[in-house]
Amino acid sequence: MNVKKNSSALLILLLSSNCYAQNGKNTTLNGTEISHYKMQPIHMPSRWAKEVGPDNALKEYPRPQMERKNWENLNGLWEYAITDSSIAFPTSFDGSILVPYPLESALSGVQKKLMPDQRLWYKRNIKAATLQRNERLILNFGAVDWQATLFVNNKAVTTHSGGYENFSADITDYLHAGPNEILIKVYDPSDRGPNPHGKQVLNPGNIYYTPSSGIWQTVWMEKVAATHINRIQTTPDIDKKLLDVQVSTTAIQPNMQLEVTASTKGKIVTTKKIPLTGNASLSLAIPNAHLWSPDDPFLYDLTVKLITGGKTTDEIKSYFGMRKIAIQKDEKGIDRIFLNNQFTYNLGTLDQGFWPEGLYTAPTDEALAFDIKAIKSLGFNTIRKHIKIEPERWYYHADKIGVLVWQDFVNPAQGLPAGAKEHFEKEVQATMDQLHNHPSIVTWVVFNERWGAYDQQRITEWVKHYDPSRIVNGHSGELLYVGDQLRAPAAAPWISSDMTDVHSYPDPRNPPTQPGKAKVVGEFGGIGVAVPGHEWNDMQGWGYVQIDPAQLKNQYALMVDSLKKLEALGLSGSIYTQPYDVEGEENGLLTYDREIIKMPVNEIREINKTLVAQTSGFSLDQHFYIAANMDVNDNDNRYTELLSQFKQGNRDSAFLRRLTLMAMRKKDQSNATLAGNTYIEALTDPYSKENLVFIRQITRTTKDKGFQMFISSPERVNNTLGEHPIEYDVRAIINKEDVAHYLTNNKTTANWDSLQQAMAAKYGSLGEEVILGEHMAYCEATNDWKNYGKYYVLYFKKAIKRSDYHINNKTWTLFEHVNDSAVLDFAAEVMKYDIQAFDGGSAEAYDTYANLLHKLNRSADAIKWEEKAVERKKGAPDEKEYTDNLQKMKAGQPTWPQNN
Repeated sequence: MNVKKNSSALLILLLSSNCYAQNGKNTTLNGTEISHYKMQPIHMPSRWAKEVGPDNALKEYPRPQMERKNWENLNGLWEYAITDSSIAFPTSFDGSILVPYPLESALSGVQKKLMPDQRLWYKRNIKAATLQRNERLILNFGAVDWQATLFVNNKAVTTHSGGYENFSADITDYLHAGPNEILIKVYDPSDRGPNPHGKQVLNPGNIYYTPSSGIWQTVWMEKVAATHINRIQTTPDIDKKLLDVQVSTTAIQPNMQLEVTASTKGKIVTTKKIPLTGNASLSLAIPNAHLWSPDDPFLYDLTVKLITGGKTTDEIKSYFGMRKIAIQKDEKGIDRIFLNNQFTYNLGTLDQGFWPEGLYTAPTDEALAFDIKAIKSLGFNTIRKHIKIEPERWYYHADKIGVLVWQDFVNPAQGLPAGAKEHFEKEVQATMDQLHNHPSIVTWVVFNERWGAYDQQRITEWVKHYDPSRIVNGHSGELLYVGDQLRAPAAAPWISSDMTDVHSYPDPRNPPTQPGKAKVVGEFGGIGVAVPGHEWNDMQGWGYVQIDPAQLKNQYALMVDSLKKLEALGLSGSIYTQPYDVEGEENGLLTYDREIIKMPVNEIREINKTLVAQTSGFSLDQHFYIAANMDVNDNDNRYTELLSQFKQGNRDSAFLRRLTLMAMRKKDQSNATLAGNTYIEALTDPYSKENLVFIRQITRTTKDKGFQMFISSPERVNNTLGEHPIEYDVRAIINKEDVAHYLTNNKTTANWDSLQQAMAAKYGSLGEEVILGEHMAYCEATNDWKNYGKYYVLYFKKAIKRSDYHINNKTWTLFEHVNDSAVLDFAAEVMKYDIQAFDGGSAEAYDTYANLLHKLNRSADAIKWEEKAVERKKGAPDEKEYTDNLQKMKAGQPTWPQNN
């Protein structure tokens, strides 16, 4: 940012203080010497990870649709702290974090999980300089997940909720001479709050992934005039050869004018200047419009100026594309997707926007563009951006490279806890506002497979009314087929949508025909192929079907051939799952690190050509390297060969790891134990998080070294892995080896007390818990309700934080059949804990707790909780059951069976 010195300056301007200074092994941050930045270790980084450091963390201008000259990038090292939620301000900081990479990512330099009862803090000091009269300083955030409160010099400036939308704050009035402190407090409950959160969850699995908390997009400052442009909206109309332009400003000055100019290659196409008396709306004529499409992604330049007294006081650079998307009838009267008044088959793939080292944040801008270039180079013309809103530069690259984008909204919090609907609708509108100007976005996808869906007709119609320039896929995958089986059929699918959309795994199918709607298969494929050495979790590789690598080409070709036949029957688009693996999902065309492609590029292009003709817009750049080809012969068929190498003395760590997993897949447990124990013995730090994750996966018997580690040092392991995972594993092994077979044959004559003592002596408390839980389950199965209550109490006193049993289900059984007030009191405390720790948004848990309170004659409290349950069940098929319970409570009638 360049600022001229002026003795008449009245205000303070903050400039970047170059807050990190390289100094040998250490770095200075905010005047304090700290450890030098280092990316946390990760076993499969992408090729761009090594390019990232404090000096070059995403330095490109972050908002190409509204670009200014006077800006300062604040990415780099900040201080961070993680505190309890009750802390007003942190008194110390834990170290440095590289902004804008999420807290949980390796690139942040921290790689820690943020829990819902914690708060994440960022701090950075910046130097003061002069600011001219009538100038303001705006602090901008690309995205902070989920709720961010901004403080400047310990004064609260603003709070923003929404983990995917940008926000800005005028901080001028909070500044003073000398150093100024920016402090940001972040609350992110991930999947345990009312916030839209996508597929990032605290306990990731095969189809859910590691969360991204805190700042995950660029932070920057801009110097602007007091009256400045704060938003522009451009909407093309190719039929009328016009571009609609709307401009909003912070205020209006006397005799102010607005000038809008469209140009290409420096040559003015059209310009218009009007007096500015408020928010402006005008139309620019675009004669002989050069249309935007994937074949020819032509973009016009756009300049917007505010002029006062003949002087430009604010100017932004932007761009636009002239394109039209609509549902129209083809020559046979079939409703199809038309681009620029021509049927265009949308051949797409499901892009989730995750990175091994950056999670939600691509390591570099080149990496951000890579995925789009690679997908188009493979012959696709469409990307479904799945349940994530990307940084603005992703859409900029999509506009320039030329792909059609189906943009998912981020789904509401499932279970719809209090506030979920309001947050969802607020963020949907903010998303449409933020992304409106991108020609690549042609479809809004409202709900995915009914995740958190509600009021589908109203919301779909609202989206269509709010943005009539795009088509709306109201309910992608409202009908979901897996292996030809329909899951959870919908009563009135696709109401008010522009598409009928089914998800069908693995093979595609045509959805039903409905008037005025295009037919699409919103997801299909999901073919799982593992690539040794390029797996996020080599124990959990997942796909809807798993096949031998050599079969992938034939399988994919058959699917595309099916699509071609379905196209003749009216299909307008299809989305293949997916372009690259994501964590435990191994159903990508490329590996998660983008290093290996599972079919040669030219073969994929040749297959896709049958649906999308490869014009010059799809030419394969010979200088653009995608990935190395997979070795289709390097698979589990080599097991005998590798086992022989092991017996001959091969002790290479990577080899041992692979052999252990291969033995487990081959169900050769004895050799899995032998190879796994050899692998663990060679580890220099077996208790590191990465090693413990793997050891946990391969621990299946009491003979495994992992079992001995877990039973001897559970606290040490849990402190690293969190949330008591080890107890579950150890109890499962004990049950399998020592308990299950015995109980199968002796349950009715079992000496439970003797068995409990034996397991306690052999395995300690965890062995005892296994028997207590089994005894509780046995009492339930035999209707021994007196002892069920006894062993419910004994089990949950020990295992409430790590129960093998569903707390709500077991407690509901107790409520129905046990009348002992002491046991019921204990059960109420168990449900109170369950609601706080696990089922905070669950109507079922609220209902169980309310019924327990009612049975304990605490009906006033019971009614309050049952009202919460009823609120969450509004519109559900079983709503009446809850409203009936509420009425009984209010009437003082029992809600439990009377025949106990």
